[in-house]
Amino acid sequence: MESLEFILQWDSSASEEARDRMIFQGDDRIEGDRYLQAVDSIQRSLASSTIEDGDNTLNDAIQIAMARLEDEFRHILITHTNPIIESADSLPNSSNSSIRSSRVSSITRSDSSDEDYSLADDNEEEDHSFADNYVRGGGEDSYRSSSTSIHELDLIPYDAVNNLRSIADRMISAGYLRECIQVYGSVRKTAIDSSFRRLGIEKLSIGDVQRLEWNALESKIRRWIRAAKICVRVLFASEKNLCEQIFESLGSAGTAADDACFMEAVKGPAIQLFNFAEAISISRRSPEKLFKILDLHDALDDLLPDINSVFGSKALESIRVQAAEILSRLAEAARGILSEFENAVQREPSKVLVPGGTLHPLTRYVMNYISLISDYKETLLELIVSEPSMRDSAVAAIDVPELENRSALALHLIWIMAILQFNLEDKSKYYKDLSLAHIFMMNNIRYIVQKVKGSPELLEMIGDDYLRKLTWKFRQAATSYQRATWIRILYCLRDEGLHVSGSFSSGVSKSALRERFKTFNSMLEEVHRIQSTWRIPDPDLREELRISISEKLIPAYRSFLGRFRGHIESGKHPELYIKYSVEDLETAVLDFFEGFQVTLLARKRSY
Repeated sequence: MESLEFILQWDSSASEEARDRMIFQGDDRIEGDRYLQAVDSIQRSLASSTIEDGDNTLNDAIQIAMARLEDEFRHILITHTNPIIESADSLPNSSNSSIRSSRVSSITRSDSSDEDYSLADDNEEEDHSFADNYVRGGGEDSYRSSSTSIHELDLIPYDAVNNLRSIADRMISAGYLRECIQVYGSVRKTAIDSSFRRLGIEKLSIGDVQRLEWNALESKIRRWIRAAKICVRVLFASEKNLCEQIFESLGSAGTAADDACFMEAVKGPAIQLFNFAEAISISRRSPEKLFKILDLHDALDDLLPDINSVFGSKALESIRVQAAEILSRLAEAARGILSEFENAVQREPSKVLVPGGTLHPLTRYVMNYISLISDYKETLLELIVSEPSMRDSAVAAIDVPELENRSALALHLIWIMAILQFNLEDKSKYYKDLSLAHIFMMNNIRYIVQKVKGSPELLEMIGDDYLRKLTWKFRQAATSYQRATWIRILYCLRDEGLHVSGSFSSGVSKSALRERFKTFNSMLEEVHRIQSTWRIPDPDLREELRISISEKLIPAYRSFLGRFRGHIESGKHPELYIKYSVEDLETAVLDFFEGFQVTLLARKRSY
């Protein structure tokens, strides 16, 4: 029988020549077609024979043929299997993501040179043309976009796919489906693993991920987000496409093989991919994790329709379920972190006073955090649906407005700012100098106002009414400072107590006037010595307060000097009492709130 002889001729277990050559090699299909025809002939003979014939020759020939076809199937797959990812470094990175990453990194960095601060006890636009630039296929027409986001590459040339389809058809019809699935899954999974390595996707268990330091995880999360898009929309989608090309036209048995081969190739890598996101979703919560968790949530939410499409078969339902559950847990983690952040701000226990009444690191941290929350407004408006409890009556007494028609997210942000104010009020009480306490509150509330004004999204959520209340709050602190500091000094420049009257004369008491000048000089020097070391970091606020001080101090001193200078100059040693000119005071005011000490006498120009 010619067909039998031809099959035996290619028996690699019996012939060294057969072991060294492949039937389906190169562009010449003649030998391959002859072999397939021989297999078909034997299968027809087997179908027409009966058990009573007792001839096992045909069965043996089929087994030999299937072993050979299995080798050919593996060889074709291996020959045309290359990682489709060119380089992990060339992965796309959207501009929106870059902006967020740089802003997230500023949470724990101050706006100037203050130390890092922590409360602890880094919607991306998709570039749908990335498949052209970042994956390797079979030429200009090597991929098809089956939706707005999925890019299916032709992983194997058309002729090789035809050979694979023909071989798979014979193996399945002969009852060798399992062997076909195993060979396909083994080879293609190796290709996916190679692409994973190029993408920087590590083989980390959930426990491995949770043991990593957060700083190390941040960069891994950024890489995972970019890699996951490539994996789902290109890598896995192309694997599915290849399975369909080979098996879909082979009838019901081919459909079963399609699903089984795809599952065999991608299920392990898919679980490996999503285990990382799952580990993040169930990791210990802390404020600094919120924004990366939101990045993960947005990326996975964006990918979920594609995941459901690529892993649409019943056999891969567990992948779809895992992705949906991770998304749900990420949402819950975000809600939990926001709540814990509120509690952490309220409980922040530091009693260490910031020198000079400048900005407290807590204020910078919280307001940078809130500003970043507003960057994720669209996501958080969906996730944050319950209003803050506002349980603490002491905090609620800080004039938290009753806002109607505000989102739950906006109320949470207002509540956080109210908690922050309450904490700052408490810290201000540790300053022994009441004036410095007012400077501290003025600096910090002003910073809150400026951060709200600087973020249109945040201002829109907070509203003008609450911004006005905050503005009034810091102006009240400025007024309280001026009263606590300057009323006593300006009191020295009053006329009361200087005039005397008697039976024979009336006029100015020179001794009282000398004492008044000495008291004024002493108090002014002391305030200048101390308050030049205080610091107002906002240059506009610093200038405003200096102008306000000058508008009260300079005219009062000029008037007092004009009225009483003659009485001092007519006596002995007038320079001991009139130590400073009006110009000296104008210059001295410029020293206030700079953060370093200057002696007033060093500013004296002339008497």
